[in-house]
Amino acid sequence: MAYTVESDAHALLNDTQLCADELHLAVGGCMLRVRSGSAELLAELGDYFSHVIGEKVTPDIDILAIERDAPELGMDFIDWQREPGKTGRKDSYVDLPGGRLVRKVRTGMVFLQSERYRIAAGPCRKYINQVVNFINSQYMNWLQNRGWLICHAAGLVYRGKGLGIAGFSGGGKSTLMLHLLGNDEVSYQSNDRLFIRKESDRTLTRGIPKLPRINPGTIVHNRKLHRLIPEQQREALLQLPGAELWELEEKYDVHIDQVYGPGRIVPEARLAAFLILDWRRDAGLELQVERVDLVAQRTLLSALMKSSGPFYQYPDGTFQEDTAGFDESAYLDALENTPVYVARGRVDFSAMSDRCLLELLA
Repeated sequence: MAYTVESDAHALLNDTQLCADELHLAVGGCMLRVRSGSAELLAELGDYFSHVIGEKVTPDIDILAIERDAPELGMDFIDWQREPGKTGRKDSYVDLPGGRLVRKVRTGMVFLQSERYRIAAGPCRKYINQVVNFINSQYMNWLQNRGWLICHAAGLVYRGKGLGIAGFSGGGKSTLMLHLLGNDEVSYQSNDRLFIRKESDRTLTRGIPKLPRINPGTIVHNRKLHRLIPEQQREALLQLPGAELWELEEKYDVHIDQVYGPGRIVPEARLAAFLILDWRRDAGLELQVERVDLVAQRTLLSALMKSSGPFYQYPDGTFQEDTAGFDESAYLDALENTPVYVARGRVDFSAMSDRCLLELLA
């Protein structure tokens, strides 16, 4: 059987009748519309994206989210090669003429990406974070097709100055960012997908409308986050050895406006500094922060560069391959006029927070 975008779109839609409700999102000049046959799903997505709800206008991007059983399409999906340091199977894909199917291995969620169709299908409400990621991937494509570079970094803004925070796997960039948000003058921009673009002699940053997803180890040591888990559970977690708590993987969304107050999300800023966390929990040395030259220390680039992933579609309609390398020169050019720092030695979130505000962003 010859599979096509049209035939697979029909199979995923499964004769779903779309409900009257629609979700319109206004994100950095891009208008997205999300439709579904499930009013409950749209309500849950509306709660998640509450800070970017837009007017009902003609969208730049149209997305369908279909609540149904995990689709069985009878196709031979290919595993998407994961980035260095990542283990286990996550994504698989099949390329079609003019489109791509992506299947999440663990959940069975299937996504169709083409110039005409953008469809998420499966138990969407159960795995709503994957629907959120798919919606964000469409905005990410929109940004990259306009010259923005994706960084595996958190982003925040302090007194109008943007700071990017990258780190090697498990480096604590989200935890540091949330420590810094304890200061009322710090605003949130991104948890782990920060975009940069050089314009003349300055570099701008943009985030995506994705809330921080954090582990219990971050919650139990941050007073503002304690409400995310019951007190009894927090006390039990504090009894765990530090190394075990650090590695514990249980994700919780942090609704920035609810935890830190309204107006604490900034969509775009001028990048003032970039910090790379190369510290260690068990390091014997005190925290050290030094300015570095990325041209001379290119290995540090691997901490901040991020693959566009299986959903990325180039302007000509072709798709990103998992063997595609990074354009290091593009990142170096974008950061040419930005001070870049590296933190080494022992992990110390309190001390690093102070240095970010008093030194890096002074």
